Amino acid sequence: MNHSRRLCFLFLLALLIPFALRAQVTPERLLHAGDEPQNWLTYSGSYASQRYSLLKQIDPSNVKNLELKWVFQAQSLQKFETTPLVVDGVMYLTQSPNDIVALDPKTGRVFWIYHYATSPAARPCCGIVNRGLAILGDTLFMATVDAHLVAVDAKDGHAIWAVKVADAAAGYAMTMAPLVVKDKVIVGVAGGEFGIRGFVAAFEAGTGKQAWHTDTIPDPDQPGHDSWRGGDWEHGGAPVWMTGSYDPELNLTYWGTGNPGPDFNAAQRVGDNLYSDSVLALDPDTGKMKWYFQFSPHDPYDYDSVQVPVLVNTEWNGGPRKLMLWGNRNGFFYVLDRATGKFLAGKPFAKVNWASGLDANGRPIATPQPPGVPTYPGIQGATNWYSPSYSPRTGLFYLSTWEDYGTVFEGVNVDYKEGTRFAGGANTSPIPGAENPGGIRQGPVNTYTEALATGGVVALDPQTGQKKWKFAMHDVNTSGILTTATDLLFVGGREGYFQALDARTGTLLWKQNLGGDIIAAPISFQVDGKQYITIAAGNSLFAFALRE
Repeated sequence: MNHSRRLCFLFLLALLIPFALRAQVTPERLLHAGDEPQNWLTYSGSYASQRYSLLKQIDPSNVKNLELKWVFQAQSLQKFETTPLVVDGVMYLTQSPNDIVALDPKTGRVFWIYHYATSPAARPCCGIVNRGLAILGDTLFMATVDAHLVAVDAKDGHAIWAVKVADAAAGYAMTMAPLVVKDKVIVGVAGGEFGIRGFVAAFEAGTGKQAWHTDTIPDPDQPGHDSWRGGDWEHGGAPVWMTGSYDPELNLTYWGTGNPGPDFNAAQRVGDNLYSDSVLALDPDTGKMKWYFQFSPHDPYDYDSVQVPVLVNTEWNGGPRKLMLWGNRNGFFYVLDRATGKFLAGKPFAKVNWASGLDANGRPIATPQPPGVPTYPGIQGATNWYSPSYSPRTGLFYLSTWEDYGTVFEGVNVDYKEGTRFAGGANTSPIPGAENPGGIRQGPVNTYTEALATGGVVALDPQTGQKKWKFAMHDVNTSGILTTATDLLFVGGREGYFQALDARTGTLLWKQNLGGDIIAAPISFQVDGKQYITIAAGNSLFAFALRE
């Protein structure tokens, strides 16, 4: 073998070694993903979606010694909202519109890139985004912004299969990371602003064949259909555009649904409009709905309930209970029994005036504001899709918030036309990104009236709903959150800072400005004995570890 061939051989061998060392990601491994802290095997870190890491190398005493180890620059100027997967020494992430990148998590060196040809028919409401991937065996799964599901070989990036999930030209899109449960890949569709009919669907991981399809708006012969009038249900929205959670003991998977349509003109759609603004508990084998809970019936405020369901096993009123914790866009924090959907507790965590409280069943006691008076929270909510976290060590639930943020809402009747906005209103705001982007104005403008909006991180005690602490920021906060077994909390912000807080007190321990807004969530992993923390900011992914 001559010198040049030998160098080429060694180079190819170096590329292949990480994949040769990587083990199959089995359903059993996914069940216990939280027990593999060196990896990050699902969008939210585990099926419970707690975004909690057991790694302990970085702690409050040395977090000040974090330093930047590498940066990956995305080949896109679109929003960068990815949560990477880390599997046995290989990192996988997405960049807009629908690329998969495999890289070395120690150096940021790219192994391969899979490019998906996105259809020009794609028209998501709020940016060309992709938030992440799922993995099973040696196959990666990506939901695309033009409503396809793609399977790609994790070793070399070649496409295995692709299936059409819905019609992009009609306003359907997918922006979530899929969820793998057993041998199925589960996804949901975005597009509530375009008068779609939302659904969750599962596909066989090996072939892409659809296993089941569950609509989030009931058919005329199904329970809940009477919560709609006439034909309103056919274009009633209720999209599912964020990744769900899964309880293997109950064999239930949980998915949040978004706004009804038309969005801002509730008078045009009489009734509670099930199952919009709800959490649905589904059998992952059949898609059959076991129970639902609706947070904001007959929603006129765009209070999508697509927040990630956080699953916690803990004491409740003197006995063990399977809980679901939910910081809702509508400003209330909820505790539900995830076996039955029973409402256990609810309390506002931000300024709320659209409801005076919740009744014994968790239904809001509505207090509509007079014309010209702002409704709190405003059109972006008290929080949004940004991933929360729960620490079993502190027993606290953490979420990003928008504070003192209100909107004057107005609505107008609008006719449905396929592929165009079906909002029944528009809105304006002095906060960049807080307006409806890219849409056609439909009647009155829903005006944001407060210029004092700020953001932060709030730590809530699930037992009482009380705030234990708040870390205030000067801007509203769009970052997801990570907590660790050393009582650290990592969070970004639109100001560009990535920071570490004491998870028990909220005290700032370390921060670094990354030069771009942060609208993704941090993860932690370990390679060759070194713990890393990564976060997407601006159009780059940054990796930190302790100074050597």
